[in-house]
Amino acid sequence: MDRPARVAVVGAGPAGFYAIEALLKNDVAVAVDLYNRFPPPYGLVRDGVAPDHQAIKSVTRIYEKLLARDEVRYLGNVTLGKDVSADELRSWYDMVVYAVGAQTDRRLWIDGEDLEGSYAATAFVGWYNGHPDYRDAEFDLSCEHVVVVGNGNVAIDVARILVLDLERLQTTDVSDHALAALRESRVKEVTLLGRRGPAQAAFTNKELKEFGQLDGVSVDVRSEDLDLDPVSQALVDSESVRTRNMKTLREFADASIEAGDRVVRFRFLVSPMEILGDDGRVSGVRVERNRLVEQDDGSMRPRGTGETETLGCGIVLRSVGYRGAPITGVAFDDRRGIIPNADGRVVGEDGSPLTGEYVVGWAKRGPSGVIGTNKADAAATVASMIEDLEGGTHLTADLDADPMRILRDRGVEVVDLEGWARLNAHESAAGEEQGRPRVKLCTVPEMLEVIRGGA
Repeated sequence: MDRPARVAVVGAGPAGFYAIEALLKNDVAVAVDLYNRFPPPYGLVRDGVAPDHQAIKSVTRIYEKLLARDEVRYLGNVTLGKDVSADELRSWYDMVVYAVGAQTDRRLWIDGEDLEGSYAATAFVGWYNGHPDYRDAEFDLSCEHVVVVGNGNVAIDVARILVLDLERLQTTDVSDHALAALRESRVKEVTLLGRRGPAQAAFTNKELKEFGQLDGVSVDVRSEDLDLDPVSQALVDSESVRTRNMKTLREFADASIEAGDRVVRFRFLVSPMEILGDDGRVSGVRVERNRLVEQDDGSMRPRGTGETETLGCGIVLRSVGYRGAPITGVAFDDRRGIIPNADGRVVGEDGSPLTGEYVVGWAKRGPSGVIGTNKADAAATVASMIEDLEGGTHLTADLDADPMRILRDRGVEVVDLEGWARLNAHESAAGEEQGRPRVKLCTVPEMLEVIRGGA
């Protein structure tokens, strides 16, 4: 190609930025337009990382440098499927990269799941992080006991936020509306439920150990839950993270619960069978005790024993995974909840690659890994893109089309890099006045008012 390849990257989260980084590191000329649904970039780093984990958010310094590159243009406040169609992107660019993540939550598919007080953990995370979709969500924290279904880092995060000391929380970038509600919270106990055993838990040790470092918080782990079968013990022995997790859990099991402390309880080998209600509101969860059964592939799967018990609670937060959502005009595998692909190349119903379309991140592989996992994932997709560019397998961009101008002409209030800088400066200045990293604006109209130059 005798000109820079025009590339659209849809989604300004970690996966999208790492795709841009990989493209710019290759010896190929590109002009990248980075699209994002909301005015601010950074995706889950802004809307998903827990507010008390500011060190993790420092990764945005890398993203800022990428945004400042001459080869990159930012188009925020543009929604694929609403403001711009997939067909339009395919006509404007030589290549389109979908970095749209996994936007919805998985359900438990049990009775009572839709009772008042039963929520997706994704909604709770979005609420306390100031995600515009959840600005108006309400969580009644007047109950004393919350049950979190799940054993991953998201489950750990929501449990920690519920018991975190307010003096620590109010120095973070937690949303103001969530901070006000958490000040009135009566939650004293959080129970995390895992279908499998402690050896199979998906949380990382750093997040687990934090519970032992929180003022006014005790951790309760049943010693009997830590007795492992031979297969689970072998799994622990083979992976350092699981070895450290078991060590930490045993330390928790040996520790006493201090009087007056908020308590985080870990229950393993239990599955929720039904969410119970009283006058339409959550009053408890009926769980079944499991045992692990070895499968033909050597993995251990939970199987119910028929032994049940009821845990009283006022809120249930399900944290059993994310899944992608279909976008009009873009291929989608509904069973797996991802954009179907081979080596990052989007494939059609017959399994053959669709020219010029690629995918990265959770939309490519499903919700797995941490932020850094997206770097290698994106590099692998970009390797396919470079191979196709060199082989002449790509779309043909309409060079007369200026997407920024077209969108603005049709009334889309596209936020460019200057607009984001104005919003960023506003939030940062407000945070500095309060001794916080930033005070987030949590609705798009508020953001756009600042970007336009309003108060």
